[in-house]
Amino acid sequence: MKFDNAIRQPAIGHAPAQTDRYVMPGNVSIIIHDRMAPLEQQWRALEADNHNSVHQSYEWCRAWVDAYQRPLQIVEGRIDGALAFILPLEIVRGRMFTKAQFIGAHHANINTGLVAPILTERATPDLMAAIAAGIRDRIAGADCIILGNMPLNWRGHTLPFSMLPHVENQNHAFQLPVKSSFVETLAQLNAKRRRKKYGVGHRRLEALGGYEHVTADSAAEKKEFLDLFFEQKAARLAEFGLPNGFACAKTRKFLHSALLASSDDTFFPLRMHALRMTGGDHKGEIPAVAGLSRKGDHVIVQFCSIGSGPATDASPGELLFHLMIEQYNAQNVCLFDFGIGDMPFKRSWCTEETVQVNVTLPVTPLGRLAALKEETATRLKTMIKQNPAIYAFVQKLRTRAQQPVLDEKADD
Repeated sequence: MKFDNAIRQPAIGHAPAQTDRYVMPGNVSIIIHDRMAPLEQQWRALEADNHNSVHQSYEWCRAWVDAYQRPLQIVEGRIDGALAFILPLEIVRGRMFTKAQFIGAHHANINTGLVAPILTERATPDLMAAIAAGIRDRIAGADCIILGNMPLNWRGHTLPFSMLPHVENQNHAFQLPVKSSFVETLAQLNAKRRRKKYGVGHRRLEALGGYEHVTADSAAEKKEFLDLFFEQKAARLAEFGLPNGFACAKTRKFLHSALLASSDDTFFPLRMHALRMTGGDHKGEIPAVAGLSRKGDHVIVQFCSIGSGPATDASPGELLFHLMIEQYNAQNVCLFDFGIGDMPFKRSWCTEETVQVNVTLPVTPLGRLAALKEETATRLKTMIKQNPAIYAFVQKLRTRAQQPVLDEKADD
């Protein structure tokens, strides 16, 4: 093994610290970076692979880093000199422990890291254990490393980092495969019931003056739709006595930045869709809004909301999903992903359920306690979510304990 100069704790806004190359048997090298920019070209090349999540894309991560300004520990791995993976990690300081986790982990539906075919082809549990040990030895400023919300199997492949010892995440993700035609896509579900629901909602909104399905184009319209989502979501969560995960000012800044990031029709960090009333007493009102991400043939629902008023009787959220799936069905999308979290409307639309796992790697002696706490907490959350009565009670307690909007929150 060869060791160069030890890396120093990174500082946002300063010149990059010297990277640290760590070479292991098998000619696998680990290099740590404290900035995104030096890796941009390689990063964008890796993110083009359909198997790598949009949540590890350069634009998504840059928007989060700009909003949160946390120290970075970006892991670059090479095999025989060829780029094998990039793990974009940020340092999050909690009340008891400091952890390195995926950038933007709190608002990510699926994490894969950025993995090249060379690692996918060569990965074995022993190789991944050696790579994990190398990362653990070189990471700076963290008690433990948490690689959360990684699917065990993703689109026909076993993810290399999911081969490490793990616990099942308390939440699963739900997807609808998109077929060659919308008729075939609906045929996977109860197509007759789906068309009936669409027809009922369509007629009710037409009776209120008509509507249109809108994709935000201008910067002003994007901002309008996203701000409306924040408003609708806050009202809806307050109505049910649930905590608002979008109340943080930095999270809102991140989403606005992601919405305005450079993109095209086949690869965008965030795009806003809405139903807008076109006539009658409710002209201009927006009864439903959703934010989607797309990378290649994979579309993910990041969030959605509905407003209040007479249009809610038309199930505008269901109607919007119907129209969005139909639209992307004609645009070479193969997977419409409703994201993480078990909800009745997701199960009504989805035929696939993806198990996700969390990998925890202790770095310091204190990190062993942190890892035990994380794994125990995950198992406890799983148990609570499997009991609806206990889950409802815990949600009420969380809401009562929620403080006014914080600029930053770290979950220990």
